[in-house]
Order: sequence, then structure tokens, then C-alpha cells
Amino acid sequence: MKLPLNFYKPMAIGAPMPMRELPLRAERVVHFFPPHLEKIRARLPDTARKVDVLCGNLEDAIPIDAKEAARAGFIEGVNALEPGDTAIWVRVNCLNSPWVLDDIEQIVREAGNRLDVVMIPKVEGPWDIHFVDQYLALLEARHGVQKPILIHALLETAQGVMNVEQIAAASPRMHGMSLGPADLAASRGMKTTRVGGGHPRYGVLADPSEAEGDQRAFVQQDLWHYTLARMVDACVAHGLRAFYGPFGDIKDEAGCEAQFRNAFLMGCTGAWSLAPNQIPIALRVFSPEVKEVLFAKRILEAMPDGSGVAMIDGKMQDDATWKQAKVMVDLAQLVARKDPERAAAYGL
Repeated sequence: MKLPLNFYKPMAIGAPMPMRELPLRAERVVHFFPPHLEKIRARLPDTARKVDVLCGNLEDAIPIDAKEAARAGFIEGVNALEPGDTAIWVRVNCLNSPWVLDDIEQIVREAGNRLDVVMIPKVEGPWDIHFVDQYLALLEARHGVQKPILIHALLETAQGVMNVEQIAAASPRMHGMSLGPADLAASRGMKTTRVGGGHPRYGVLADPSEAEGDQRAFVQQDLWHYTLARMVDACVAHGLRAFYGPFGDIKDEAGCEAQFRNAFLMGCTGAWSLAPNQIPIALRVFSPEVKEVLFAKRILEAMPDGSGVAMIDGKMQDDATWKQAKVMVDLAQLVARKDPERAAAYGL
């Protein structure tokens, strides 16, 4: 554990100063791409215009014999890209793999000044963050990286969920966390082969009716509600951002939207997209609805300093609803910087 005196000091001579606040930017959708495929790299300029975050994937779904090609392809792709205000992330291989040291070292050396965030899979405790923190600082110093590369942790094991608060507090490099439901399900021994989303057999049964023969209603529940709530609380308490991870059933767009919307309502900043058809779903869900933004603006206009009470359309507004309205308008302003059509609809 770092003492408060040293928390915001660089961990290597010549490394950039740690950030005290995260950059303000829209992060509604984190779009993953396999960098070893040349045809995918060729589409990166167009994809970058459509998404908030481009994340090169070096870990799961990359064949073992393509690991080095994926690393080299990521470096080539991002160095040739003009991303504008789209953030560049990379998911490296897990910390107990034979590829992770080369992943981090080569990417920082060859593309460190273009990289915003490194995503670490299967984080189990603050010790994982401390290791990456120190390693990044040494590499930043050696290779002249001008701004600190942030760390995003994937919650994919039972131990990681147990240590979520300590992980969130581990370093000023912490950007946020994403829920990794597939690996977490395996770690917990959950009886599902789905990647995210609900399960038709996980739910509650209504009480029996007195009328003989009445069918008892069954309501499907969310397998991930508890974990998502813990992650959101830990992130928000430490000024970080929480994300829903992958939704594996690419064809089930309605199910994907429902899962993303639950995450949005619970406080998540964004979600992953694994295929082009999930990009507009995430952008739509994680952008506040126009009518909600317009109503929130009326609350802020009626109570400029957040004090007192106002009546709007027969609904009482006070300091608590003012805070809710400010969250909505602040998010709309971030979205407006990236999305001209929504900016016009929001009146921003």
C-alpha cells in the first residue's frame, strides 16, 4: 500500500506525473478489434469515427500462434491511425502468461505516446495493479512517454470481486473496471456457458395462488446484478469508471440492449462491443435520453445553485434531484462533444 505522502509521486525517475483526475471524455462503447487481421486494421480509421474507445485485443480469442502478430499488428495499426478524440486502449495477456511482459514493453516502447489505457485481465488483488504500475513507470521513463498510461482492471475471478475495493484504491493510474462474466462464471463454478446476459433458469417463482390450477409466474433475474453493483460502488467511491463487459450472443440484439441498459441505469459509463452491430446499441443506451436531458436542464435552470425547492410539472425538486439532474446534464455534455446530432437534440 502506498502512503498518502507518496501516492501521487512518479514511481520511476523520469516517468510522467500521475493524474489526479481522469480525462473527461465520452466512453459509451469500448470496441474490441483483433489486431492480427490486416482487413480489420484497414478499417480502423472508419471504426474510430464511430466509437468512443478502440481496444486492441491481445488476449482471449487470439490464437496462441497469433499472439506476436496481434501485438505487432496493434502497434502498426495505432501508429498509422489519426484517432481524433477516440481513446486507444489495449487488452494485454494475463499476468501469469508468457506474453504479457513483451506485450507491455513493446507497446510502450513503440506506441506509448498513443496509448491511453492498458487493460489487465483477471486482476485478483492490488498486488497485480502495483506490479503493472511499477513496470509502466519504468518503461515510460525509459522510452520518453509524455503522459501516464492508465490501468483498467477486469473483474474475472471470485478473488478479484472479493478484493474489488482494494483494487480500486491501488494506484492513481486506475482508470476503471469491467465485468468479465465468462471467466468469472468459471471461477465461481457457475452453471452457465453464456457470456454475459441472463439465464432462463435463474429467477423467482410467484407464490401459489388459491385458485386451483393457476400457473405460477416465473420471472427471470440478473445473474450479474450483485457483482455489477459492487464494482460500480467501488469505482465511483474512488473516482473511477465502471463498464459492462462482453455480451457474447452477437445475434441477440434485444438481450444485449437490455443488459447494457441495466448497467447504464446502475451507474456504468459504457460497455464493450464485440461486433459492429453492438456499437450503435451501446451508443444509444449509454447516451442519456433527450427528454431526460431536457427535463434535467429545467431543474438546473430553476435551481441554479442547487438549493431550495422548485415545482416542475407538478413534481417537487430539491437538492437531491438537482444532483441527479447534474449527472444527466454533465453526461449529455460529454456525449455532445463526440456526437453532433445528439448535441443538437440536447440543445447543447
